[in-house]
Amino acid sequence: MFYTRTTDLVQRLQAARRDLALEAALAKLDRFDLIILDDIGYAQKDQAETSVLFELIARRYETRSLAIAANQPFSAWDRIFPDKAVPVAAIDRLVHHATILEMNVDSYRRRAAAGRTTLEVEGAATTTDSLADNHDHPASDNLAGKTKENVTT
Repeated sequence: MFYTRTTDLVQRLQAARRDLALEAALAKLDRFDLIILDDIGYAQKDQAETSVLFELIARRYETRSLAIAANQPFSAWDRIFPDKAVPVAAIDRLVHHATILEMNVDSYRRRAAAGRTTLEVEGAATTTDSLADNHDHPASDNLAGKTKENVTT
């Protein structure tokens, strides 16, 4: 299993493409039965980024598993990818054998922030936790976001 932010992996794959080593970089990822891509819809991607991302999705289609966490529903992916054909082809491959979990729950970060109070100390605002040592977050909270997320395998 390999977990990464989508942006980080895309940057590594783009560097591999520039070095004419994309095939080797993708082959190295084949050793993982599961790759988890986090924050796929965090920012709009350019053509070069979506190209290497699609290469990864296409390569793993029907051979290895991908889990994808996105803060955008599939219907909004055309705003993330500049070439409108790419999200259609990518989603087609992702959902073909997928289990899709769509969550609409509060973010654990937002809950933690709501539990804090602001104190006025000599003209400076200071934030404190209202719950002592509330730094552990259940694994299920780590998949949650304020908007719907799609997790696909």
